[in-house]
Amino acid sequence: MSFLRAARAALAGQSRLPRISVAVAVVVIVAGFSLSCTSNATLKPPNHSAYVSLPANGSVLLLNINGATGTITLGAQTPQQQGLSPNGLVLSPSKKFLYVVNSFAYTISIFNVNSDGTLTLSGPPVAAGASPSAAVIDPTGQYLLVTNSFGDNEAGSVSVFSINASTGALSEVAGSPFFANATPTQIVFTHSGKFVYVTNPSIGMVTGFSFANGVLTLVPGSPTVSGTGATSLAVDGADQYLYVANPSATNLPPYSAVVGNIAGFNIDPGTGALSPLAGSPFITPGANSGPTAIVVDPSGQFVYAVTPGSGSSILGFTITALNGQLVPITGSPFGLTAGGFFALFDPGGNYLYIGTQTGIAGYTYNSSTGAPTAVKGSPFSVGTQPGGMVFSQ
Repeated sequence: MSFLRAARAALAGQSRLPRISVAVAVVVIVAGFSLSCTSNATLKPPNHSAYVSLPANGSVLLLNINGATGTITLGAQTPQQQGLSPNGLVLSPSKKFLYVVNSFAYTISIFNVNSDGTLTLSGPPVAAGASPSAAVIDPTGQYLLVTNSFGDNEAGSVSVFSINASTGALSEVAGSPFFANATPTQIVFTHSGKFVYVTNPSIGMVTGFSFANGVLTLVPGSPTVSGTGATSLAVDGADQYLYVANPSATNLPPYSAVVGNIAGFNIDPGTGALSPLAGSPFITPGANSGPTAIVVDPSGQFVYAVTPGSGSSILGFTITALNGQLVPITGSPFGLTAGGFFALFDPGGNYLYIGTQTGIAGYTYNSSTGAPTAVKGSPFSVGTQPGGMVFSQ
């Protein structure tokens, strides 16, 4: 209706036009508007492909996802190899290469992505650091970063590799691996690519870096205290706020009985330094345990965190636009199938997927209230506990 009002206002300002011309113009505009609405209403979300790592099997599984329903069917699986324990995985921006971190083997496997989505191993694995965990590619697509949980003097690190755009081959950059404090696990870039943050669960902290030309430099004040067990992190769409799931954190009265919380931080746009948000940490009474995975929805309105165990749940929050504070969604926490190993949205932002004990749970969510609803047939079994998941399209 606002479109029509604007059209009428514009036509009203052209009083010298013959009345019949005005009438024709309005009819054309209305007809075009009607056709546009009809066309948009019939559009269906595209189907997607995704990959999930299966640590116990030593393999990677292709998933086919129905864009209209969110349901998952299983595709081809790479040959199983014992002693690898693949976990973190990430696709190159070109979607030609998949990089998989093998936690037990201390290596990175490189796969070529075929036209039908199947994977073909590309040469021998590349050496990583001790107990590599997660992987991420910078927004330019030039560098692969991998967290290594252990190293000299029990300190962890981040390995940085340059990516050959033609072949997918990796070359470790000068100065890599970069010191990242104790047991770094999860890793995230800001959307600008200026800053990188990793969790340090064994010390309950977050380590931040500035990033330029493959080089990591600690941001001022890093590491920053987050909370016991800091294990997962997410950045809002505007690169203003960082949210961290602390599954074992203790809370002050009146929430002493609640285990775990979410820490929120302001990100300094110039330096990347972190400072606590007012009201942080954010707590959800009624949750059975602390959150182990966290994600921001693509619209930037909501934060979802997931707790593990047989009575696991989804914790939902609305992001306050002015200050980044989290306000629980009505009905949170929401019950879900046991899990909490990872959480991510499909490329269209229509579905939320969560790693469970033996598969993947899928949810739609209300764009106004944020309340999640299980996809029909969820959870979808993959036969064993998944390690990580990434969408290819």
